[in-house]
Amino acid sequence: MSMPSRLAMAAALAFSAGAALSADKPDLGQPVTEADVVLWDISIGPDGVGLPPGSGTPAQGKVVYEQKCEVCHGKDGQGGRNARLSGPQRHVANYVPHATTIFDYTRRAMPWQQPKSLPNNEVYAVTAYILALNKIIGENDMMNAETLPKLRMPNRDGFISKFPEKH
Repeated sequence: MSMPSRLAMAAALAFSAGAALSADKPDLGQPVTEADVVLWDISIGPDGVGLPPGSGTPAQGKVVYEQKCEVCHGKDGQGGRNARLSGPQRHVANYVPHATTIFDYTRRAMPWQQPKSLPNNEVYAVTAYILALNKIIGENDMMNAETLPKLRMPNRDGFISKFPEKH
């Protein structure tokens, strides 16, 4: 490449870089709409605000669990490749201060290979199944937006909140 060609190329690059730097904004992506935010704003707090419609029982949850959860969490939540969900040792009932946390985590992160893919009724049912395995609810109890926040987890008072005003 000749010297004049190199200079022309350098000038063109400098001009295009300067034009890009002088822009008001990078002009990347698209503006986020309220509808976009709603799809990701699915957090559920201890008081249950934001729980969606739906319901489920432990029996319904057992069917879903066997199909979509057992491969990782083991039979009856006793531990597989991933966390133990029930049993005599460390499990979810020891580490979760609010039953709504089980629902929230299950809805947003499970099953791991397809997070956010469970319909609300399946999330309520699996949550009910996990709670029943841990003897927190009965085998026939229904979990929904009204019943779930009212549950008292066994180790609820064993946690110190960083934000006590939120409880």
